[in-house]
Amino acid sequence: MPSMYSFSVPVFQRGLQNLSAYLDKIEAYASEKGIDASEIIAARLIEDMLPLSGQYQRASDTAKLTISRLAGIDAPRFEDNEMTVADLRERLKKTQDFLATITPATMEGSETREITISPGGNKITFKGEDYLAKFALPNFFFHVTTAHDILRSRGLPVGKLNYLGALG
Repeated sequence: MPSMYSFSVPVFQRGLQNLSAYLDKIEAYASEKGIDASEIIAARLIEDMLPLSGQYQRASDTAKLTISRLAGIDAPRFEDNEMTVADLRERLKKTQDFLATITPATMEGSETREITISPGGNKITFKGEDYLAKFALPNFFFHVTTAHDILRSRGLPVGKLNYLGALG
């Protein structure tokens, strides 16, 4: 039977790797079009949504906070001040470095751990398995998808296979 580890850490690692690959696309596109990559980093899908940088920050936060909550350990804290491709690369690297410290043993028993969060000021308590399946993973992929959509809306040549990442 798959473990909480296998449904969390590798999934987050893969999504973050795909976000990292988008950064390469941003640099190439900005260079080709003669624009500043920071314009893309500041782009929004729609005015009342977070910019691309915010989507990266929330994906990073979701990955590290989910794992820390499930494992009962402290998550690293990052300032939400990334404004360049290099800044976002560093944020993703720090998140990946944290995830690399987690082992299957770290996650043992997390499926029944009580997790309480307060999205929008509404206190919700989950068992770990439900938290991962019903909140954390959908939230993570919301931000990864929104990042993808921002890039597409700005004309970057990214598609479904970029979103899915390396297959196999």
